[in-house]
Amino acid sequence: MNFLQTVLAFIVCLGSLIVFHELGHYLVARWCGVKVLRFSVGMGKVVWSRRFGPDQTEWAISALPLGGYVKMLDAREGDLGGLPPEDLAREFTRQNVWKRIAIVAAGPLANFLIAIVLFAGLYMHGIEEPSSKISVTAGGKAAQAGLQGGDVIAAINEQPVQVWSELRWQFIQAAIDKRDLRLAVERAGQGRLAATLPASALAGLDLEGDVPGQLGVGVARPAPVVQQVMPGSPAERAGLQPGDLLKSVDGVAVADGIAFIDIIRGAAGKTVQVQLERASQPLTISMVPQAEQAKSGKGTVTVGKIGAYVALAPDMISVPSSPLAALGKAVAKVWDTCTMTLKMIGKMITGEASLKNVTGPITIADYAGQTARMGAASYLSFIAFISISLGVMNLLPIPVLDGGHLLYYSLEVLTGRSVPERVGEIAQRLGMGLLLTLMLLAVFNDVARLL
Repeated sequence: MNFLQTVLAFIVCLGSLIVFHELGHYLVARWCGVKVLRFSVGMGKVVWSRRFGPDQTEWAISALPLGGYVKMLDAREGDLGGLPPEDLAREFTRQNVWKRIAIVAAGPLANFLIAIVLFAGLYMHGIEEPSSKISVTAGGKAAQAGLQGGDVIAAINEQPVQVWSELRWQFIQAAIDKRDLRLAVERAGQGRLAATLPASALAGLDLEGDVPGQLGVGVARPAPVVQQVMPGSPAERAGLQPGDLLKSVDGVAVADGIAFIDIIRGAAGKTVQVQLERASQPLTISMVPQAEQAKSGKGTVTVGKIGAYVALAPDMISVPSSPLAALGKAVAKVWDTCTMTLKMIGKMITGEASLKNVTGPITIADYAGQTARMGAASYLSFIAFISISLGVMNLLPIPVLDGGHLLYYSLEVLTGRSVPERVGEIAQRLGMGLLLTLMLLAVFNDVARLL
């Protein structure tokens, strides 16, 4: 079932974005008076088609589901000698350079527009997610900077922060830009304080991983209170009860439910002493976690379980915005994501970031399935991010991509002459080779992640 959901989520995500991208080209081409011969979702052999409209444009679905295209009347693709003058006037290469630029740029711009619409809708609705209240790892860089568990991050580098995704985004941007993290912190009983994580502390972080976590910052979780005890379980036999506040295991303090679970998982078949509070009274009980087999990234491992549920959910908040504020936040989000993507590409070119960051369809499909299972808000947010990525990638100055054509037309604007056909053919071959290399690298990285 998960596999089918992943495939469906991937098809809906990529298929819809391809349609919107090509619709951008199609609508602007029609607006500029260019005749459109075919609108295809997919590449390769046409498997289904119908003709509509005054120009009898062919609307088609093709065999290869990755990609799509809009085929316009174009003298570079065949002899147009038999066409009437009114059709020749609508041929693509006969349009002035500014119309050609508009038609080519319309696809990526459509991707950015869809992302803005999706983000604006999410911001207006409000997305329930963890607040910016944090936990801090002892001895980590955040602790060394003076942060404490239970602190609420109110602003980062003068940018207001309310939820965890905003906090994480600011951490990643600071790491990419190699600048200090200046934090405005609200601490119970002390009001607002200031703390700084210097740029040197952010150097060398794995930008693909959990950036806040590498600095010792995590989502704050509630106190480890027992919520449910399963009948016949080791926890019930030991006398554990709902409402018990877990304090430590074998003298090791547990700050939250995750810490308690980690200790129990590593104590399979061993007797442990659990210190707790019940009705404000201290109590110590003994229990033996039951050994069970569980899957992990390294295969099957033995873990300990006691059959009790402990509070884990962090503080969740939803922050809806007015339509105007949501639109402004959406535009800023798309802009920031574009600039961050370009910075990452630049760092990969210069060797400052690993080429392992290049991902392909397998990883996209995996994330599509995961976010779809998390809920509509997560899935729509993922689609928005993929739409931005498609827009940015298509604007790169690589021949065969929209950005390569825009480069040709920009040179034509500057020189007053079109790029020689021979030069264009050579560039197309080089661009295709580069694109295939990137695709192979992306698939290799996808497979490596799976293994």
